[in-house]
Amino acid sequence: MLGTPSIAEADPVTVKNWLDAGEAVLIDVREAAEYQRAHIAGALLVSLSTFDPGRIPQNGEKVVIACAVGQRSATACAHLLNQGFKNLYNLQGGLRNWAAAGLPIEMA
Repeated sequence: MLGTPSIAEADPVTVKNWLDAGEAVLIDVREAAEYQRAHIAGALLVSLSTFDPGRIPQNGEKVVIACAVGQRSATACAHLLNQGFKNLYNLQGGLRNWAAAGLPIEMA
């Protein structure tokens, strides 16, 4: 029996550098109301409750999945890994760690 592939994590500063360089796409899997209150600029909302892997771009860049603290995004990552996605990363600590690192968040 094959084990579940491990989920790679990336810290907020690394993800910010990837986004600034155009090397990654950021997917926010929180719910719409959470996203509307605060989100990382440029993040594409694909809520976990209605998760559709077909909405995740696969253009060869890194795909970073984010949520509030990293749990829902880990669930989404596991699902995407099982669907054959590559270059996939969980945002370590989610938006909480992003904000703690002093990185910008768009507020409603």
